[in-house]
Amino acid sequence: MTHITIIEIAALLIAALLLMKPLGSYMACVYERKPCKMERLFGPVEKWCYRLAGINPGCEMTWKQYLLALLIFNFLGMIFLFVVLCMQGSLPLNPEHFKSLNGDLAINTAVSFVTNTNWKAYAGETTLSYFSDMLGITVQNFLSAATGLTVVVVLIRGFIRRETNLIGNFWVDLVRSVLYVLLPLAVIVALILMSQGVIQNLKPYVITHVLNAGHYGMATQTLPMGPVASQIAITTLGSNGGGFFNVGLAHPFANPTPFSNFIEMLAMVLIPVALTYTFGKMVRDTRQGFAIILAMLIVFVPMTLLLNYSEQLGNPVMQSLDVDSNVVPDLMPGGNMQGKELRFGITGSSLSAATATATSAGAPNLSLDALTPISGLVSMFLMQTGEVIFGGVGSGLYGMLILVMITVFLAGLMVGRTPEYLGKKIEVFEIKMAAVVILLMPILVLLGSAAAVLTQSAVQAMGNPGAHGFSEILYAFTSLANNNGSGFQGLNANIPFINIVGALIMLVGRFGVMIPILAIAGSLAAKKNTPVSPGTLPTYSGLFIALLVVVIVMIAGLTFIPALALGPIVEQLQMYHL
Repeated sequence: MTHITIIEIAALLIAALLLMKPLGSYMACVYERKPCKMERLFGPVEKWCYRLAGINPGCEMTWKQYLLALLIFNFLGMIFLFVVLCMQGSLPLNPEHFKSLNGDLAINTAVSFVTNTNWKAYAGETTLSYFSDMLGITVQNFLSAATGLTVVVVLIRGFIRRETNLIGNFWVDLVRSVLYVLLPLAVIVALILMSQGVIQNLKPYVITHVLNAGHYGMATQTLPMGPVASQIAITTLGSNGGGFFNVGLAHPFANPTPFSNFIEMLAMVLIPVALTYTFGKMVRDTRQGFAIILAMLIVFVPMTLLLNYSEQLGNPVMQSLDVDSNVVPDLMPGGNMQGKELRFGITGSSLSAATATATSAGAPNLSLDALTPISGLVSMFLMQTGEVIFGGVGSGLYGMLILVMITVFLAGLMVGRTPEYLGKKIEVFEIKMAAVVILLMPILVLLGSAAAVLTQSAVQAMGNPGAHGFSEILYAFTSLANNNGSGFQGLNANIPFINIVGALIMLVGRFGVMIPILAIAGSLAAKKNTPVSPGTLPTYSGLFIALLVVVIVMIAGLTFIPALALGPIVEQLQMYHL
């Protein structure tokens, strides 16, 4: 471990924690509809949106009405994006004359961006027009992130409200999420990225001459242009993943400097971290929010250090070849620079991998396929916790709150009391719904992976044989079920089996979890408040935080260790016995 490693990890976490309180307080005001100093700018637009859509912002919904509005809205968004992709060849803003997408790829892509997964079975700069990128992809980047925010806000309201079946208005929560939270942050991040050299234009692609044409076997190279900064901003802020280029944030036009790399990683964790303070602020006990962020950090920091250490340690096979890697400042002798950009080094790349998989942003700046087996395991495990460290925008916190309720329930069983959390009794219905939430993702991952290794086309799509090939499959379905969107680049994902099955897994992984979450919110809101008693478990204490961490790690570990043993674990053992 080098001093650069410690400095970069500490800088990222300190910056996120410093911004947690001001942004978290601001978002609490937004969702409680209190003055937040932005009404003069966005208030008229907000009212115009309600008037245009015929929405009464003062009319609240039951959880079933809220769910129906959410599902209809996202279904219509998916249909719209599917039509745009299928008609791309006939639509404007297509200077490269890209053809329309075929049916299974269009379905997969439409589902991917509506579910906040942003799984890409195509190369963006050679497949999508500017029209598809801006009106199709970027719009869904905002709306899918906003959908996640609406669900977590409803769950928080479930803890706040008493004896009511009303939990808010989906349309109001959606509009305010976009206007007051995502849009201003995206503008700020886009401007910072543009100042670092991230491109933002609508120019045709540029054909330039190659300096050493004889060496590369070609005389010219095509440089893709496009509205990159605006898309990268919401891609990272909304934990969407994807991005404009096929290589994601490794492309110099998307991430040219170490500072742009830092800003993009900070954008990934910014809202998930701030939401923990929003939660504490809205339930009138900020200690609850601090307990949750501390539990996240207890898992994230060791996992990140392990990933970085494994990459610094490198591959013993390469070390036996006496390859000198000391030319990179933050690299220990024998470190693994394969698949990484020199401008970021081991630390900047490893931290990006950990951040992208912990937040469900799925947009690292390196080739995940080139990670050492242990690093690949860490990346998978961060997703296999249920994307709660720090998770997606909204989805990370509501996933964590489900695990908090499970922890409270287990603690209640230990002492023989009905479990309580924030003044609400956690009873049979809530635990049943919570069980659905925590079991659904592993079922999707394991069944999807099993079906893939039994399907000839999926096996042939693997870029590598043996354990690493299985890791590619396992990683892909872990990413799909957790709506992360990243992938081991060795797998050819653009085949009908993965496109269709992957689309179904993304849909169920997203909305199959939201349904029980909203049901829990409705049930909690209808309950009476239970006064705190001497027997009430303090859910902000060090003991509870430790118990919560154990629950997170044990659920993921017991579920996925057998599958991980067939992939990265056996691959790591093989690496030392070649």
